[in-house]
Amino acid sequence: MSEVAATIAIEDFNRLDDEAARGLLQPCVAIPAWATALVQGRPYPDRTALLAAAKEAAQRWGEAELDRALSAHPRIGEKLPEERPHAALSRQEQGAINDEDASLARALKEGNARYEARFGRVFLIRAKGRSGEEILQALTQRLNHDEAEETQVALAQLREITLLRLTGVIGE
Repeated sequence: MSEVAATIAIEDFNRLDDEAARGLLQPCVAIPAWATALVQGRPYPDRTALLAAAKEAAQRWGEAELDRALSAHPRIGEKLPEERPHAALSRQEQGAINDEDASLARALKEGNARYEARFGRVFLIRAKGRSGEEILQALTQRLNHDEAEETQVALAQLREITLLRLTGVIGE
């Protein structure tokens, strides 16, 4: 699965069978209950209503959902195998990271290792719209958080990533 799915209109999303609709949402985040809640909430009058429902459902996420979602996220600067559903989206989102910059790549790799040693999970950040240097700066700052604070920041980043992905999947 090397291509990102094309955007589908909200009316078409509303008409999909449950399995197809869940399949469409699955690459947005590896939290099946979130996709199921959105599928069960159909029909949506418009995309705005779907996005509001998605945001509301994501507000209920806690550490267990974060851990589950992170199982499908690569480390910043790392590429997922092509067959993973999230691979194309992750590549798009991390597109601004200059993988030709060896010192940046090394600093991100080292920062990822420190983060994982400190918090026991991969570092998660909305990469879209951020340079590699901005990501490295955020990673360095977040290493100063305590566990509870970092969990909340990581959940907020997960919500941003998920909603960005959803807006790329469901159109007007």
